[in-house]
Parts: sequence; structure tokens; C-alpha cells
Amino acid sequence: MADEFPFEISPMFEGERVRKDGMYVELAGPKSKGFELVKSVEMDEIEDGKFTLIGPDLSEMEEGSRHPIAMIYRIAGELVEQDLEAIVERRNHDFQNYIQGVMHLNQRYDIWIRVSKDAMKKGLNSFEQIAKATMMLFKNELPFIEKIEATYITDLAGVEKELDGAIATYTARDERTRDLHDEDVDVFYGCTLCQSFAPTNVCVVTPDRISLCGAINWFDGRAAAKVDPEGPQFAIEKGEVIDAEGGEYSGVNALAKSLSNGEYDRIKLHSFFEYPHTSCGCFEVVGFYIPEVDGIGWVDRDFMGTAPNGLPFSTMAGQTGGGKQIVGFLGIGINYFRSPKFIEVDGGWDRVVWMPKLLKDKVLADIPKDIVDKVATEEDASDLESLKAFLKEKNHPILERWVEEEEDEAVEETATAAPTMQMPMMAAGAPMAMPAGSGGSGVKIILKNAKVSIDRVIIKKSE
Repeated sequence: MADEFPFEISPMFEGERVRKDGMYVELAGPKSKGFELVKSVEMDEIEDGKFTLIGPDLSEMEEGSRHPIAMIYRIAGELVEQDLEAIVERRNHDFQNYIQGVMHLNQRYDIWIRVSKDAMKKGLNSFEQIAKATMMLFKNELPFIEKIEATYITDLAGVEKELDGAIATYTARDERTRDLHDEDVDVFYGCTLCQSFAPTNVCVVTPDRISLCGAINWFDGRAAAKVDPEGPQFAIEKGEVIDAEGGEYSGVNALAKSLSNGEYDRIKLHSFFEYPHTSCGCFEVVGFYIPEVDGIGWVDRDFMGTAPNGLPFSTMAGQTGGGKQIVGFLGIGINYFRSPKFIEVDGGWDRVVWMPKLLKDKVLADIPKDIVDKVATEEDASDLESLKAFLKEKNHPILERWVEEEEDEAVEETATAAPTMQMPMMAAGAPMAMPAGSGGSGVKIILKNAKVSIDRVIIKKSE
């Protein structure tokens, strides 16, 4: 695309993975710090195309090393406004993945970048080359940007100095949707930025549900669709309300079928178990079902330990991502915790039993007061037994579900004593008991939160 760069630039490189064995250097990610930020300014405040580096350059970094990074872009133009900052910022993910040998993941303060050995051998030896290519793409793809300059920081002290201000900017953006809700609007917004990594992902942004990456709220989607109608953010007519509590709309379902190439035709925006929202891979948090307590835990990228189910974030993220609808796992943006519709149909906060302390502290003000002390962290429970003990001690609302299940199981135990064999008709997801034969003690099978299709059941007496 541009002869002045020692690498190819093309959308064909989106989705390219730089594995550890082929990596020259890693920037930010789960074991370091970093962020990306776009700020709108007046035309006379910046010099178009200017690049500033604070800290060591690529050529000064050792092979296999890890470094922090902050990428700050300032943009100006007659049509540039503050509402566009988040949209332009999110496109950094797109454009840096156009660069052969560069892998960019996630967003905001969760960015993770790798530069390949092959790219370094071909002449990629400076962040200025990456920044210049990215700025060129910004101006080519988003013509409302008339001037742009970039500052990259690879010095830890410098990154930390700017990080608090960046987080304050992200927070201010998110606050705009506090008093706006799904029922107040006729249009939602979709985003396809992550489809290079998750081809069937269908990201739906509503006033009550921020994008999975946490970078785009409803106002951001509206601004993007306005200035770039052919871009990756676009309007979705809600259509008819199919399930108000679960958040199912005919317009969203039609979009899901179209964007997923027919793989999904139903999405419930506020449901954890039934037709859940697809999960891309850039999500900030993973929710996971814990059947042993019938509750839901949440874990974020910053948590380096293992959850009570014995799994770290990375393992659960691998299970969750890829643009799939996974019953039992769900990717979300952190700001969704603040939504009054947060997994409403599945019990909301009364269903939450565990989350890392740092994550809990981030959303502490938005957790209902009657549940806040009953949600365990790694300081309270590190495995299933300690989690059960904590929930009992705190009299968590989830205990009411345990009582209901015990009553259901008592009914099922009674059913096993029936002398005749009969397969009852069942609703999807209902517990099922297999009655015993007349002479034995019986076998009980309980299926929970399952969709079952049975053509034939054959039961033989063991010899």
C-alpha cells in the first residue's frame, strides 16, 4: 500500500497471530502496562504527521523482551468532535493489524501488541514506522480527520504518569449512558471490528449494554455511524420486542442471522444462559457458571490467579471467544456491571457469587448494598469448598436456589420408585429423572440448563 514502509499494509493481515516462538518483542499485555488514547483538539494545537517517542525504540529492545507502551493520538478537523474520540481510538485495533508482522489485541488499558521476528528482519526497527503507517490509515479511512499527531511512550514511569488521566477519560465517556436505557431508544448499534478474529461475532451496543471490549457505548456508535456510514459501526433497528426482560428484539435477531452467516438467529442481550450474546475475544471480563453452587463468577484480564473452578482467565477466555454463543461462559465489558439490566433474566447480582477483589473494587459503587458483602473474592474463597462455606456464612441469596433444587431432587427421588417405565414430556432445561426398574435401587440422572433431543432410549438390565 505504501512504498516508504519496510512492510506490507493490507486488511488481509487482520487476524494474523504472532505466536511466542515467532515474537521479537511484546508490548503491554497481561504482564505489563499500556493503553491507547485518542483526544480531539483544535487545528492549531497540533502538527500533522508529527511523531514523538518517549522511551526506548524497537531497535533498542532485546529479542524476547517485554515492555510497556502508551499510544496517544491527537486529532483535529472541522468535523472532529469529542464524541468521535472512542470510535477513532477503537480503529487503532484495525489499522495496526493491517501491518504485516504486527499483532494488536484488545483496547483501552488492556492492549496487547507483538512484533514478529520476520518483520524486524525485513526492516521494521522503529515505532515511528508503525505510528506513521497508522496515522496514514487514520486519515485515509476517516477523512474527517484533517490533522493527526502521535506520541508513543515505552518508558514505565511515563506510561504510569499518563495512565490515570486516560482512565479518567474512559470513565467520563461511559458515564454518558447512565440515564439512558434500551427502552428509551428505537435504534441500537452494531460493530464488526472483531470479526477478523471472530468471524461469527455479533456485537450489539445498546444504552444498557456497552461493547464487549468496553470501548464503544451507544453514543459512540451513533457518532460513528453518522460520520462513517460504510464503516464497522452501524445502526440496528430494534424491531419488535420479543422478550423485554431477556433483551430479545426482532431487529437484533435479523442482524445476528446476517452477520453470523446463519449460525445464530437469536440473541438475548441480557441473558447468561438462553441465547446469550456472542463473545469475540476482546471482552474485558469473562463470566462463568459454577454448577456446584448454581451461581455465576466473573474474572477479568488483570487477575493472574485461578478462579474457584480451578481455571485462570486465559483458559476461560479461550473457551469463550471466537464469536460463539457459549452457554455457561459470557464475555462482557466492565461497564455492563453498572447496567440495571445486568443478566436480569438470570437473577442479576443475586446470581453473582465470586469475582477478583480488584474487579469488585472497580464496580463496588454499583453493586447493590444488600449483596456487596456476600460476593466472595480470592481473599474469601479459592476453591469450591471454601466458596460454598462463604456463601452459607453470608447467607447469600443463591442459597434459596439450593433449597429449591433440594426440593426438586426429593421429588425426583420419589419418582425413581415408580414400578412402570415411562419417559415424560419435558420442557427444555428441566431436570429429568430416570425411574429405576422394579427390582433395583435405580439410577438418577439430573440435567440442568440443558437442551435435550432424544430419538430413542434403550434400557437393559445388567447381567
